[in-house]
Amino acid sequence: MISSILRLSIERRSLMLSLIVLLVFVGTWSYKQLPIDAVPDITNVQVQINTKAPGYSPLEAEQRITYPIERALSGLPGLDYTRSISRYGLSQVTVVFKEGTNLYFARDRLTNRLANIKNMLPVGLEPEMGPIASGLGEIFVYTVSATPEAKQENGQPYDLTALREIQDWIIQPRLMQVKGITEVNTMGGYDKQYHVMPKPQKLLQFGVTLEALNQALKRSNTNRGAGYVERNGQQLLIRSPGQLNGIHEIEQVVIKAIDTIPVTVADVADVAIGHTLRTGAATQNGHETVMATAMMLIGENARDVAKRVANELASIQTSLPDGVVANAVYDRTTLVDKAIATVQKNLLEGALLVIVVLFLLLGNIRAALITAAVIPLAMLATITGMVQAGISANLMSLGALDFGLIVDGAVIIVENAIRRLSLAQKGQETLPLNERLAIVFDASNEVIRPSLFGMLIITVVYIPLFSFTGVEGKMFTPMAATVVIALLAAMLMTLTLVPAAVALFINGKIEEKESIVVTSVKSLYRPLLIHSLKLRWIILLVAFIAVVGAGFLTSKMGTEFVPQLNEGDIALHALRTTGTSLQQSIDMQILLEKRIKRFHEVANVFAKIGTPEVATDPMPPNVADTFIILKPREQWPNPAQSKNALLTKIEEDITQLPGNNYEFTQPIEMRFNELISGVRADVAVKVFGDDLSQLNRTAEIILAELNQIPGAADARVEQTDALPMISIEPKRMALARYGLTVDELQHVIATFMGGEELGVIYEGARNFKLVTRLATEQRDDIEGLADIPIQLSNGRYVPLSEVATVNMQETPSQISRENV
Repeated sequence: MISSILRLSIERRSLMLSLIVLLVFVGTWSYKQLPIDAVPDITNVQVQINTKAPGYSPLEAEQRITYPIERALSGLPGLDYTRSISRYGLSQVTVVFKEGTNLYFARDRLTNRLANIKNMLPVGLEPEMGPIASGLGEIFVYTVSATPEAKQENGQPYDLTALREIQDWIIQPRLMQVKGITEVNTMGGYDKQYHVMPKPQKLLQFGVTLEALNQALKRSNTNRGAGYVERNGQQLLIRSPGQLNGIHEIEQVVIKAIDTIPVTVADVADVAIGHTLRTGAATQNGHETVMATAMMLIGENARDVAKRVANELASIQTSLPDGVVANAVYDRTTLVDKAIATVQKNLLEGALLVIVVLFLLLGNIRAALITAAVIPLAMLATITGMVQAGISANLMSLGALDFGLIVDGAVIIVENAIRRLSLAQKGQETLPLNERLAIVFDASNEVIRPSLFGMLIITVVYIPLFSFTGVEGKMFTPMAATVVIALLAAMLMTLTLVPAAVALFINGKIEEKESIVVTSVKSLYRPLLIHSLKLRWIILLVAFIAVVGAGFLTSKMGTEFVPQLNEGDIALHALRTTGTSLQQSIDMQILLEKRIKRFHEVANVFAKIGTPEVATDPMPPNVADTFIILKPREQWPNPAQSKNALLTKIEEDITQLPGNNYEFTQPIEMRFNELISGVRADVAVKVFGDDLSQLNRTAEIILAELNQIPGAADARVEQTDALPMISIEPKRMALARYGLTVDELQHVIATFMGGEELGVIYEGARNFKLVTRLATEQRDDIEGLADIPIQLSNGRYVPLSEVATVNMQETPSQISRENV
């Protein structure tokens, strides 16, 4: 069969070249379709289920939300395991499926299960699935800011509330329409609301209950339709608009009348623009800002999607108010381009080196070019195969390509064909075409089997890598597939193209002559070979000792799963004491960023503090992910300085700031670690049990042992310390005497302190929540909580201290579970 293919290739050499031209066109088209990223996506098949639970402590979130959801997911088809985090106001369950499970099928099954347990969860809580993204999904981060001279329509400077409004209603909707984007996750700024802030003493003075205030606002903020009437053949719609518009109309809402004198909202409450209770914030270069992350749909091309986002953001800029700017602070395209440029540089240098070596060894420029042509053609075939197999181009998939292996078989055929043609031409000027074709066939057929078998053996070496699963499979299987495709393409070229090209282009006077390089090498090798044969036992002994010595040295070497990718930037996980408020964390983060920005190698510093709007990466307010973007190395004061040396200097400097602990990593590396194992570190030890206090004590013992390991750095116990909490506990006997229920008491407390949503206020296409809540200064007055008036059924009031006890307690800041 091999001989028949060889003969056909030589006889139909023009057809072979035509097929090569077709390959060039197909390969070029495939290159444009090839997904490109810096590293392979090793994220497992997982779905996050987030449930916002305002006011719920970690223990309550675990008992009432997390545990029921985990139990409901038991027996789910394809389920591998679950892990969860319960924090104040949030429950997150991460559902990991077995490899090969279709993600959309998994999400569909989860939707059905969540619908079945809706009645088991507290009223008003809605579990939501996270975006369809992976560890490589966060491809673009930008900030929204304003120049100092920029002014709003009311003449005021742009504050964080106004910037957040621009992000939510102008920028985010347009970016969500970009092909390949699944979520635009906003962080920082203030989510605008209309706040009605009751004055407890005024409520008492006018005899207005909190419920009456809320009901009046609800009843006065609706539009009603009343059908239509027909008149003179025309249909006239009937409607009664009652929607509130702005602060003035809210203040004029009538609650009740006393002796025909109306009592309005303005009499018992202040009305102003406010904001939600924040769970997160964002900073940049020592200033608070509004930030958003564009997340890529799983399976998309990172470079293409990031470019589309950048282009759309530039287009949006023209529609923003004067002085408001949306700037990219992290663009995955930069890293991808650097990684691909590195691969391209290495491949190009390798190809040129192979071509030079071929010319020096073969001594015939046409022979060298024929052999070298296998390299780009095999690459085009490889790219086509990668596109069909869904393999992305990255450092791992392309890094293992070896052009020496690709041209190995072609070198043997070309060299043997030249030798046979040269011998046949002795005494003749040229050979007849038929004779030349026959010689090329015989020469190729003579060495084709060992050539193909040699390449096939190398190909077989990669076959075991296809058995890898999990992270190993996602990392190494694409690499093995790429190499195998390249070698198979090279084998096909060796079997078809090379003999046809030799028969077509190696003509005229042919003379086999050794280049000066080959002659020099032979002159050195011949005496060495003679002496080696004489001292063969000594040579074998030396080789044996070398093998044993190498094995011993190998046992002393460190091992690593894969070499660490230098992403070019630094991720800094900053941790403060548990219970640190969000505002205090912001103040500490601003000092940290100003400290880091003093380094001339740093171009930009930005941070995400706490939990974003969509809880893809939930963190407590005392934790911040800080991203340090470095300048190009040529702009460093000392370009020869290594990144690790700079990292050491930064760490030494920022450790002087009190109240902070730090963990250093890289942006993509940190996200991968967190999604795969639930922790951000390279190595984690998990301790399981029911007693949280005992778990913490055990963890401290393990930490002491880990710190003794040479090379261990940044070893820490996960922060689950006690979180301070104000507990307002009902006095049930007192409630019974006053004819109150626990629910009535809790409703008053929740409305005054947390706020109650009463509807929305429309501003054109935009809408903002209308909320009843105490003013900030009253909410912050812990001692004054005891004096909050609680209305009785007879119209009288008692202070909160009569029916409840206000005290300080501690609760775990976080409860983690795995495989319930």
